[in-house]
Amino acid sequence: MVNTPYVTLNDGNKMPQVGFGLWKVDNGCADTVYNAIKTGYRLFDGACDYGNEVEAGQGVARAIKEGLVKREDLFIVSKLWNSFHDREQVEPIVKKQLADWGVDYFDLYLIHFPISLKYVAPEERYPPGWYVDGKDKVEHGKASLESTWKAMEDVKKNGLAKSIGVSNYPGALLLDLFTYATTKPAVLQIEHHPYFVQPNLLKLTEQHNIAVTGYSSFGPSSFIECDMKLAADTPLLLEHPVIKKAAEAHGKTPAQVLLRWATQRGISVIPKSNSQHRLQQNLDVTSFDLKSEEIEEISGLDKNLKFNVPTNYGIPIYVFA
Repeated sequence: MVNTPYVTLNDGNKMPQVGFGLWKVDNGCADTVYNAIKTGYRLFDGACDYGNEVEAGQGVARAIKEGLVKREDLFIVSKLWNSFHDREQVEPIVKKQLADWGVDYFDLYLIHFPISLKYVAPEERYPPGWYVDGKDKVEHGKASLESTWKAMEDVKKNGLAKSIGVSNYPGALLLDLFTYATTKPAVLQIEHHPYFVQPNLLKLTEQHNIAVTGYSSFGPSSFIECDMKLAADTPLLLEHPVIKKAAEAHGKTPAQVLLRWATQRGISVIPKSNSQHRLQQNLDVTSFDLKSEEIEEISGLDKNLKFNVPTNYGIPIYVFA
């Protein structure tokens, strides 16, 4: 079994550097999580919006029941959806998500996007998605990011999450957060791949000792199945000559090179795969080192090209305008 290194967060908690991302894991999610645990994965990155937390929890429960792991061996991540930003809604939804997972606490709980949408009761529609009517109507909420962060601090204080953080925050919002936060975010989760490197944002997180988790490490590949034209029109990183050249030089796959490019630079990764073989390969991305010139050449592919933007899906929400 591969020994995954751990990252020590600014609150002292330890997070596996390589985990399994649950975005777009639908059919057989319980089996997928169970098999990933058997393979050696210990971090699972979920969210209310993924709509599969009950099934993911079933996979965890099966692994614990069979003695493969104990709860404390796992690092379970979830996220606060946009329509639950009102301070009085944060704790109830965290408790619902914990019940869905079948656990008593999250190891890390993140604000999913820096935007408040109008509250939709879970019994009315869950997960609520981007539209208040479930169809095409956008209605923004009135919660400030400061009030939501204060509620997140209560989540940590009350033991519902061991660590708290944010996702999809740009530098300006992080700097603003530092002015009111009693507890700094332990983790920033961002889209991160060689077409979207964000070097200055990484410098800011380093200055403030905030760990970074990168999602969509393979770039456009993650979004083609979302029928995104931008992704379909972008050359695949997995087939890029620079990536393939490094893969051949090290006897690794292009996917392993992309993940190592991130982990070697101190960034955590959360790839997913339904293939057992690729599951094992994706976990084994800290046992070799790229040359510094290879890292520079891969970073040089940067196009400042972000795929995970609501408007790229045809959703008229301008959070990244």
